[in-house]
Amino acid sequence: MLTHRQLAILAHLSNFGSDLEGSWDVPRGLSLVGIAENLGVVRSALNPPLKALEEGGYISTRTAHVIGSNRRRKVVHVTQSGREASASHYRISTDRGALIGPIPDLVNISGREDDISSITEASLGGNSILLEGLPGIGKTSLAVSVCNEIAKTGWTVRWATANADSDPRSIGSMWIGDNPPSSIESISSKLDSKRTILILDEAQEISERHISSVKALIETCSNTSAVVLVVTRAPNPFGEISGFMENRLEGLDPEEAVSLLPEELAKSSALEICRAMDGHPLAIKLWNPDDELPGSGAVQEFVEKTVIRRLSVEGSTSLDELSISPLPLRMDELFEPEGADELDDSAILRWTSDLVEPHHLVRNVRRAAWSDEEVTKMHFEQAEKWSSRKGPRALRIEAHHRLSSEELRDTDWIIDNIGSLSSEDSSAAAVVLEQATRLIEEERLFEMAADVALERGEAEFASMHIGRLEDGPNRKIRESRLARIEGDYSKANEIENEAISLMPPSVRARAKISSLVRRYDDRLPGPIDSELATSILSEVNSVELSALSIEDREMASLAIDILKHSISLETGDLEEAARSRDSLEERLGPRDPRITSLDIKARLVARADGPANAEAMQSARHQIESSESPLERIKIIHMALEASSPEHPEWLLREHSDFLPSSLREDLPSHRRVSSHWWYWRGVLEPRNRLSNWNEAIIRLRNSECSEAAKELTSRLAKEL
Repeated sequence: MLTHRQLAILAHLSNFGSDLEGSWDVPRGLSLVGIAENLGVVRSALNPPLKALEEGGYISTRTAHVIGSNRRRKVVHVTQSGREASASHYRISTDRGALIGPIPDLVNISGREDDISSITEASLGGNSILLEGLPGIGKTSLAVSVCNEIAKTGWTVRWATANADSDPRSIGSMWIGDNPPSSIESISSKLDSKRTILILDEAQEISERHISSVKALIETCSNTSAVVLVVTRAPNPFGEISGFMENRLEGLDPEEAVSLLPEELAKSSALEICRAMDGHPLAIKLWNPDDELPGSGAVQEFVEKTVIRRLSVEGSTSLDELSISPLPLRMDELFEPEGADELDDSAILRWTSDLVEPHHLVRNVRRAAWSDEEVTKMHFEQAEKWSSRKGPRALRIEAHHRLSSEELRDTDWIIDNIGSLSSEDSSAAAVVLEQATRLIEEERLFEMAADVALERGEAEFASMHIGRLEDGPNRKIRESRLARIEGDYSKANEIENEAISLMPPSVRARAKISSLVRRYDDRLPGPIDSELATSILSEVNSVELSALSIEDREMASLAIDILKHSISLETGDLEEAARSRDSLEERLGPRDPRITSLDIKARLVARADGPANAEAMQSARHQIESSESPLERIKIIHMALEASSPEHPEWLLREHSDFLPSSLREDLPSHRRVSSHWWYWRGVLEPRNRLSNWNEAIIRLRNSECSEAAKELTSRLAKEL
């Protein structure tokens, strides 16, 4: 008869298809370390049951390349006999709720039945829970088991795992999936559903820059019909958190913890090991038969003096690289990967999909052993290495290492590179700038930190950084933006006019044009108000361009002509529209995509009271399908939606639905405004989700400084409600 452990091995292996038996690359779950992790036992506990299973014909073994590993390793496959034996003992439930987000694999855990039962019961009863405990105590594994039990009841499980750059938007993205909203109000509205649990794991990893907004998110979500389970190392990073039951996870009872050890080990010896480790699951899994046991309560000392000390030079080097990184890494990102397999075999590594980091207990002990001089040197070396790589992720990690090494703190480098990072990940850029402004007293950094906060609609952080600026036009223009975000529109306009008047003539012209473009954009789809159009055209004609350089004058003139053309089309001044269009074509050339977009807009606008004609819509469709610019594509989609109301063709609805707002840049005003309109149109086209979509549009319009449009949409939403 097969033992419980043998059956557990077969059940795990049966989750993998037989097609992998001849595959070159196989998942980590088929390797010995993957099986041990799934069963929740020490690696050495697998040897006897695997040997018996292979002799009985239930499994086969071979050597193959394991995904994420640097070398070929022993892997295990279940045979047909093994699958049949497993199926006869385990019934697979088909009545399960949806599982959404990066949920870790379910692993077997012992001695936590009461915890699983109590948390599951409390969650199903509508209670939000804060689960905290020491690193490595088994919080994540417990949360996964709770989710498994909850899913069996038909509930929807939504999981998010936090890191240093996590903010409400990224957490909402994991919970919701494609095209998630970014504001706390809209995320919580979208997730307001009965029989739903939201899990936030690794909450202690969130940076101080984002901890307050994430706290607001989980508190808001806990006040909806959904329940929230927050998993964090103690003490929790949120301080007092309302609406949550607190649950502290302690070590396992030694009698229960012995199940993590080899079955053939004498119970007296197993109990001695478990007591020495205070029932700490990870510490028990880090133990091997050659280790001396620590005194009771000396788990960290055991990790430092036994687990880490027994590593080879290569293993120690890989551990150091992973421990000093601000984020989990892929194996192929390691500069010193030679010891990674040794770390994996020693149960030191923690995997999340294809990302890896040391278990936090080991990482924290390793970091504590470094001197300040060693830390500075290591950050210096890592910064130099990451500088050889391209892309926003490499920039993010290099920036962390630079700022952590006094020799490399360079304001110019940050200013030159933060834009690239912000355009891809404003959350990471905000963290980097927060770190930089705490270490370097520099006006330019305060300006950038304020700008990123303004772009993200974070009034508190924007105000803090603006307050550190010297008085003058740069400070005042940001104060006006802040006032606009906060809803004080008259104050915003007053400060903006004052700021522009204080600027040098060349800067004044650019600022004035930007202000006029914003005023034109500050409205919902539909005809432009005649008074607004007249006012903008009057001010456009008074902008003085003579102080600009030839290149800047040309760019400013282009912006003015595009603005004039748009207003002229909407007000029916076809003569002025033709004049500005000819001027633009003369400078840009007839093949410039902007000229094509202007002509398409002209065809769509030139209609009677009904929708645009088929020819105009076909031109728009061709341009949408062929455009390589996300900004131009979504602009034409919006034009076509407005021109085809109230009956939109199916192809156009599909184009709007398939468009990814995340392809637009968060650091450019024009992109942010168009993104807010995407959410407006989503609310129009999806009446069932109008509340969430229009809430998101309103927040984005405010953050884009489109106060009038935000007010109008707020009024429309209030009438609908």
